[in-house]
Amino acid sequence: MDAVDQTTIGIEPLGRAARNAARALARLPADHRDAGLRAAGAALRRHAGAIARANERDLAASSANAAFRDRLTLTPARIDAMAQGLADIAGLPDPLGRTLAEWSRPNGLVIRRVPAPIGVIGMIYESRPNVGADAAGICLKSGNAVILRGGSESFASARAINAAIVEGLAEAGLPEHCVQVAPGTDRAFVADMLGASGLIDLIVPRGGKSLVTCVQAEARVPVLAHADGLCHTYVHAAADHAMARRIVVNAKMRRTGICGATETLLVDAAAAPALLPPLVAELAALGCSFRADARARAVVDTLPAAAPGDFDTEWLDGVLSVAVVDGLDDAIAHIARHGSAHTDAIVTEDPDAAAAFLAAVDSAVTMWNASTQFCDGGEFGFGAEIGIATGRIHARGPVGPEQLTCFRYQVIGSGQTRP
Repeated sequence: MDAVDQTTIGIEPLGRAARNAARALARLPADHRDAGLRAAGAALRRHAGAIARANERDLAASSANAAFRDRLTLTPARIDAMAQGLADIAGLPDPLGRTLAEWSRPNGLVIRRVPAPIGVIGMIYESRPNVGADAAGICLKSGNAVILRGGSESFASARAINAAIVEGLAEAGLPEHCVQVAPGTDRAFVADMLGASGLIDLIVPRGGKSLVTCVQAEARVPVLAHADGLCHTYVHAAADHAMARRIVVNAKMRRTGICGATETLLVDAAAAPALLPPLVAELAALGCSFRADARARAVVDTLPAAAPGDFDTEWLDGVLSVAVVDGLDDAIAHIARHGSAHTDAIVTEDPDAAAAFLAAVDSAVTMWNASTQFCDGGEFGFGAEIGIATGRIHARGPVGPEQLTCFRYQVIGSGQTRP
């Protein structure tokens, strides 16, 4: 399957193999790439037992907290979801085989803008081993090769997943080096990836703030940044309280360790006396703890006080920061001050307030009357995602196959020369 010497720590042999694979992959018809994705998904299901055993080894070696272990764990349902994700990606429209724009010039030249793969993607991620499968699927669909470097804590899982995917791709006749993983856990390989200009075209870091900050500071390759998910849900004065409770409970507690989980609850002062006590009780019964400002504690006096910095913290756990705000403008200002431009939501029955929130909050994703945990490539119809881009160049929000393309121009003439 993989002819690259996997004991070699440096990036160069993997990068050159990926570059050659990317060139071949970009020329393949969409149905060939889709067949490879389906075969890879079938291989994941065939090797589910081996993947689960590898994941057990990773878990046995981990002493992390419950939220981190949840991100690391591959249940049978999650392994099946990885496989289904590849099939779902295969079923999406081809992001390459289309014309973005076409126009004619007075001299008769016809100019077309068409999508093109970026080339070789370098993916650096932390604890969630299923990210490797999602990234592989999205890169293959968009005609890109990918080099994956997962966290050391998920190394065995990542290798088992990759072995299954490569087996499936080989069965379908796809280039053998279009999906590769780091040969070990040596941190030097990450530094090699960040400096691999000419071998890697785009680095995508997916993990905590420290990882993303380090990658942005050290990379000599363009970076598609995924900042921390300091997501807010604002319950407006005109919110339906039953709806608000359902949304907030889901946004916080469905899965506390994902980047789309709500970390801060903002409650309008007009709604707080009636809404906050039952909502706090419901969340507490599910194991949530709180960090509250003085105004929230004046409504529910059992709430613990927030410390400096709590409203700037991505908890990734069953912890919720709570503040009472004076209306829409105060909520928007709070999000601008403390948010990470990831995902922020308003719950309200007032469409004018919702429209103002959606327009004014400059996050990659803003929502109205929905849980922030819907910020997910699968839920957006992308099949999966390679991350949530929070920068302002090239892509924002969930990054699916279309977001891993750029464009180029084709010019069709009939003998024209320039005077």
